[in-house]
Amino acid sequence: MPYEVLPYRAARARGAALLAAGPVLALDKDVLTIVKSAEIISLDPQDITDTPSEDLNRKIYEGLVDFNMSLDVVPKLAKSWEISEDRLTWTFKLREGVIFHSGAPFNADAVKVNFDRILNGRYKRTSLYQPIIKEVRVVDEYTVAFDLKQPFGPFLNNLAHTAGLILDPSYVKDPAKNARIKRQPSGTGPFKFEEWEPGDYVKMSAFEDYWQGKPKLSGLIYKFAPEASTRAMLVETGEAHVAQAVDTNDVERLKTRDDVEMRIFPNITVYTLVVNTSDAILGDVRVRRGLSHSVDRQGICDKILHGNAVPAYSIISPMINCAAGQNNMIAYDPELSKKLLSEAGWDKIGEDGIRTNAEGKRLSVELWTSSKSAIIPEAYIGFARAVGMEIKLQAMDWATLNSRIELPEEKNKAQIFMMGWSPSTGDADWVYRPLLASWLVPPTGQNQSFYRNEIVDQGIKDGMRESDNALRKAAYEKIEEQLVADQPRIPIYSIKNLYAVRREVKNLDIYPINFVMVNHLTYVE
Repeated sequence: MPYEVLPYRAARARGAALLAAGPVLALDKDVLTIVKSAEIISLDPQDITDTPSEDLNRKIYEGLVDFNMSLDVVPKLAKSWEISEDRLTWTFKLREGVIFHSGAPFNADAVKVNFDRILNGRYKRTSLYQPIIKEVRVVDEYTVAFDLKQPFGPFLNNLAHTAGLILDPSYVKDPAKNARIKRQPSGTGPFKFEEWEPGDYVKMSAFEDYWQGKPKLSGLIYKFAPEASTRAMLVETGEAHVAQAVDTNDVERLKTRDDVEMRIFPNITVYTLVVNTSDAILGDVRVRRGLSHSVDRQGICDKILHGNAVPAYSIISPMINCAAGQNNMIAYDPELSKKLLSEAGWDKIGEDGIRTNAEGKRLSVELWTSSKSAIIPEAYIGFARAVGMEIKLQAMDWATLNSRIELPEEKNKAQIFMMGWSPSTGDADWVYRPLLASWLVPPTGQNQSFYRNEIVDQGIKDGMRESDNALRKAAYEKIEEQLVADQPRIPIYSIKNLYAVRREVKNLDIYPINFVMVNHLTYVE
């Protein structure tokens, strides 16, 4: 059925008037509206690295396996699987009778076409599979085998990643359609793509031939509203059913409403300060450690985020499979910070309190952020100034920040930037490997701190090869010990998931991985 999408800018103006007047708009019961903090980048799941895009892609596409609420791996388009004795071959039995939105059949050939595509090296998520998969073979129409280059413990977790979602093979095989997938997708999921209005919304409709049954909703709308206050207001006034990333200042007010449920629960995203270890100033580990010890993590969580976050002392959430290093605390210690900075040669204090070295150079660095709020960046600036370090803030939109931090080392001008990382495989490998492996610096990968360490590289390789989780965790403990010493990415906090959901929405789950799981059974009363 046709339905109107109200751009969030217009919605904001209309909602402001309604908020003052009091009444709530009547939303279409058949169409679920979700308002997100950031716009998606692409609808090609093999070529995205941002969580907003991953979340939306999972409504259109499905993979061989998926996560449940506990982040355990469960069957999806594959019914079952078995592993060879040498752990080098995984064989999957596929569901029959599944079709793509275009009408093309889902089968073993579709799986092979997809993984051949991502293994060719042209897409951002190639590094998730290329080091692991040797070949994908069609055994018969509904049986597919993956031959691995080496045993790989978290293989199922990697298949559950968004990059493992299966694209329509009729699109992949057609060069023109393949080039347009990022804006014109086709999958097997419960919702079909309809329209993307940049800066405002993405609209989807129910896929009536969905293999698990026709969805109860007729459509799904994702709106984009960067301002947290706007997102909360859109739910309060009835402009949206679900608001993601509610501002911590709005939580208590929303809790008092009878028509809105605040869903607050742990999040696997860890927010860090990513430090360019090849920078002239920050290449000195004493400066990085000095910066780390200057930050009052508990203070940020309690005073700025109003208790809706927990301090992070590792770049990996304790909820992640094989998480290590949660006891390696990096204490808030301004005096130790000052000592380290002095040892690094920044031992003279200027009239304005900022340190200089023997050549008279100021201890001054730039902090890049895409955050609309300056509260937390200003806290970093204050902590650093208290120990004699100047931080200059440069705010930019997410697309600009992303393009700059992905530049190769010789062109990369980043010094420090704020970044959250949510490992969409639910496994520790997809924290340590992409963020720290020396062979995955930009533009090849996302080791955007340009960090290179043999102990860390070896721990990553050991963790990949092992199947026993106890042995994998032991390998990662060695990595954590090195990270505490080197601080290439400074962990700060993990904010809780803060979602406002109108109470008439039923059968809607929100995973710790920060995905809103709208399925064929979701409906609005």
